[in-house]
Amino acid sequence: MEHVVKWKAIRDQAIIATGTSVFIPQSIYQPYTEADRVRYIEKAGLKEPIIFRMTHPDQWGIGLEDAFRAKMQNLLDKDDSMFEDCGPSVSIRLQWPGYRAWTKQIPTMDFKSPKGPITRAKLAKNIANCVKRFIDEKEKERMEMEADRRWRVGTRYIRMEDLILVSLHHISKGSWQPQLRLRTPLYEIQPQRLQSTPSIIY
Repeated sequence: MEHVVKWKAIRDQAIIATGTSVFIPQSIYQPYTEADRVRYIEKAGLKEPIIFRMTHPDQWGIGLEDAFRAKMQNLLDKDDSMFEDCGPSVSIRLQWPGYRAWTKQIPTMDFKSPKGPITRAKLAKNIANCVKRFIDEKEKERMEMEADRRWRVGTRYIRMEDLILVSLHHISKGSWQPQLRLRTPLYEIQPQRLQSTPSIIY
């Protein structure tokens, strides 16, 4: 399917100047039944991915910590309107390895005067809030039995500030999924934060 091709292509197309080229290995969300896949994907008229391009340096991706703190001065087209003709809200989905699928709704409208669609900058901040909430919730849960422990999230593991938001993909009617890459290499995260846990063999 075309949206899957575009999801996978981002990893090769992305211009990277800071952070790493390691993307979080998410599976792409799909509805459970064939009928729903036809209804919510094939007949949904999925939109093009939203890319978060930066200047100084030129690259694809804004650090989630910067987005969370609304440091958007280097985000290109930050005032462009997003989610026009998408209804009052959309679901942001995360398919993080080792955890159950997670979703949260965000508004597509900004209710400041004058009321209008949210901007690219506001969208980046909303996604940062979603990822922070995901990490806060999942920190209290066990990973799945066969999970790769390198992708564990939490205060002593992968945090929001370790991540860069590259793009957001329309993966089914009403649902969007972010492509995230590591800002901090795994080999730097683990020695600093896993000192009090048993050694992990990779």
